[in-house]
Amino acid sequence: MKLLLHVCCGPDVTVALERIPEIERLCLFFDNPNVHPEEEYNKRLEAFRKVVDHFGAEAIIGKYDPEKWFDEVSGHEEDPEGGERCTICFTYRLQRTARRAKEEGYDTIGSVFTTSPHKNAALINSIGKRIAEEYGLDYLESNFKKKDGFKRSVQLSHEFGIYRQNYCGCKFSIR
Repeated sequence: MKLLLHVCCGPDVTVALERIPEIERLCLFFDNPNVHPEEEYNKRLEAFRKVVDHFGAEAIIGKYDPEKWFDEVSGHEEDPEGGERCTICFTYRLQRTARRAKEEGYDTIGSVFTTSPHKNAALINSIGKRIAEEYGLDYLESNFKKKDGFKRSVQLSHEFGIYRQNYCGCKFSIR
């Protein structure tokens, strides 16, 4: 398996790196055009880089392109957290992951979205499987929050001294 794993933040990927079994190739894809403001994006990127350095992981940084993300979710600004806007966001970011996986020669995609207790793992896995199939890829199903995964990510964040955000990322989730 050659896995391109979408990463939304440093804290969430810590648990995945502990739990993903030994595979042929693993690369972390930090791709977060939704994060607002840019200063927040930079804090999350720095935390991600610290985790990459700690684990000696291979990494790719996606293009920070908030304008395209805003176009994707246009009309859903007032949706509640966890609503249709979030589904659109997961879909958009997993599609970007799948495209990058094809370009870079990976055969499987996955995401650390499922570390958060605020995210619906079944929904994320469903979206991921559908997108992977569209791109001729496999999908690594996950629910990294299980078995105290979220709690472990908090612990590891403290151990590594990395920034831990207090909202999902987009300007609408700040509310």
